Amino acid sequence: MSDSRPPLPAARKSPVTVALILIVIVVLSLVGLDIWQSWTSRNQALVAAQANASNLARSLAEHAGNTIEEADTVLIGMVERVQVDGTAGDEQRQRLHRLMKRLTGSLEQLQGLFIYDRDGRWLVSSNDINPPNANNADRDYFIYHRTHADPAAHLGGVIRSRSSGDLIITLSRRINDSEGRFAGVALATLKVDYFKRFYEAYALDPDGVINLALADGTVLVRRPYDEKLIGTSIAKGVIFSQLLPNASAGTQMLTSVVDGVERLYGYRAITNYPVVVLAAESKNYLLANWRANLVRTALVICLLLSATGIFGSMLIRQIRQTSQTEAELRDAHAALEQMAMQDSLTGLANRRHLDQALPREISRARRNGRPLGLIMLDIDHFKAYNDIYGHPAGDACIRDVAQAVTASVGRAGDLVARYGGEELLVLLPECELPGAIRVAERIVEAVRALNIPHSGSPYGIVTLSAGAHVWFDRELPPRPQTLVEAADAALYSAKAGGRNQVYPLAAPLPAASSQD
Repeated sequence: MSDSRPPLPAARKSPVTVALILIVIVVLSLVGLDIWQSWTSRNQALVAAQANASNLARSLAEHAGNTIEEADTVLIGMVERVQVDGTAGDEQRQRLHRLMKRLTGSLEQLQGLFIYDRDGRWLVSSNDINPPNANNADRDYFIYHRTHADPAAHLGGVIRSRSSGDLIITLSRRINDSEGRFAGVALATLKVDYFKRFYEAYALDPDGVINLALADGTVLVRRPYDEKLIGTSIAKGVIFSQLLPNASAGTQMLTSVVDGVERLYGYRAITNYPVVVLAAESKNYLLANWRANLVRTALVICLLLSATGIFGSMLIRQIRQTSQTEAELRDAHAALEQMAMQDSLTGLANRRHLDQALPREISRARRNGRPLGLIMLDIDHFKAYNDIYGHPAGDACIRDVAQAVTASVGRAGDLVARYGGEELLVLLPECELPGAIRVAERIVEAVRALNIPHSGSPYGIVTLSAGAHVWFDRELPPRPQTLVEAADAALYSAKAGGRNQVYPLAAPLPAASSQD
């Protein structure tokens, strides 16, 4: 009794350890799944926010582009009319004034339309009253057209109107005379307030931002509106310094250079004009719902973990109560496994083990392109031995022969099996025929060296006959029984030749062998 009890605590601990590991795995799985779901949900929220930011930037860019293009279309008509019809005479100027006033009234974004001569004097405008002796030759847009022959539109920064005092964005075109020389400037002024009211209509979070800026980073309009920021530069920001040079549109999580708030920005450059639109919402706002869901999920996970802990405690108690039964079942299973695969008399592999190993070795030999050797062994005159010395002595003889065979084989991958009665079979993977014959000779010699007396044998001692056969990869792998029958036929030849020998004989074989 005392010899059998010490292993029991270890038997009890093993299932408990497994249960604890299982509980830890469940807990880690729940926590890991929650982390993965939370991370995935966060990424999905950010992906959706990126799509919204991109769409918002696209929408605002289209609006800004259309707004500027409408004003530019008016400018193109004005420049053509002035260059064809001129501005000489009060009647012509009145006609231009009425047209410009009508066009200004038809486009909400226009604050006014103006035409200046080559010296910057006001020739005609959409205003009913022009400032006396007004001259705009000092304005940046006027200087630009006077020094650049480019007929394309020029979009300038925000200035304060001299006629109304309002903040305006300038859009201008050069007017040439009939000889292509500078003759003046046509100007359309866009209301900053128009863009301000339009951007304020969008539903953004309290820290949301919309920026309309020139391509050089000069701010034209910003929401939330702050007049002190108009005309400032954000050119050093990541979008203007790093992103826009590589892509005209995109999204990026960035910290604002203006107020330090981290936001998801969508940006887009307008195709035909040097204008960039930026739309952004704060990261805190975008992830607010995700954080709320994260708290709720964490509470649920805590409840599940508590339930798992209670269940785990109950499971461990149950395992401890049944550990003895499980240990006995394991021992019984191990014994059955050993009985099923091992010969009880010799301790060698039995026929069942051989029937499983032989097809596997055939497949391996064919796959690797290597030979497979078999040696069939039989104790000579064994029936006479049993008749003379009795069956117990016969069993002892078989055991001694089995030990000698096993000691003569040597390689870890080789298999010695009791094929039946006094017959043994040796399976030699990757062994060519010369090597198989040498192994068989060692076995025969080892059994002779046992010097087991046998008065019924002409040799006076117990001897073996051995038949060797080697199969090498051919077109189709043989049936296992075919290889056994070939080795058995070689054994029959050895017996027919006088027993106590190996067939094929070793004398005519090459000296080299992979099994030596």
